[in-house]
Amino acid sequence: MTAADDSVTVRAAAILDDGAVDADALLAAVACQQRRAGRRVRGLVMTHPDDACGCAEAMVLVDLETLDEYLVSQPLGSAAVGCRADPQGFARASQVLRRAADETPDLVISNRFGNQEAEGRGFRAELLEILALGLPLLTVVTSRHLDAWRQFSGGAAVLPARPDAIAAWLRTTLGAVDDAAPPARGPAALHA
Repeated sequence: MTAADDSVTVRAAAILDDGAVDADALLAAVACQQRRAGRRVRGLVMTHPDDACGCAEAMVLVDLETLDEYLVSQPLGSAAVGCRADPQGFARASQVLRRAADETPDLVISNRFGNQEAEGRGFRAELLEILALGLPLLTVVTSRHLDAWRQFSGGAAVLPARPDAIAAWLRTTLGAVDDAAPPARGPAALHA
């Protein structure tokens, strides 16, 4: 066996959230479209159910398979300066990604490689397991955490937040599917 035989192709990509589009809605639309195309998609997408603005809005993760919801933010109030991410909420939601690793789906979606993961917490262990298993993984990253994503993932793809770029990565990684149907909008359409 040569060194080339030992190499593993990383089947992961992060959509770069540059603020130009709603990356959470885009990721949910991709999940919905892939499910409608017959793919087994597992993982989590972020929703903001109370339509509040900025830091005051609740953050809820939705299990793509069961539609179970996990509150992952703490209501700290408008004057709070600390991180409002709720580690217990993320711990509860992590079971979804562990289950995805066990089920070996066609595609795993994780809402975001963010501050928690960049600092060695959050879903880092679950994402590492998914990468180690060679499962296709799609997530979102901001420029603030881009270097941490590249180091963590071994240089996995970073995609612009455009449906055509994501579709090209999916075709390359998963193979062609019938994508004639337009993508649904947002998490509410996950099981449309």
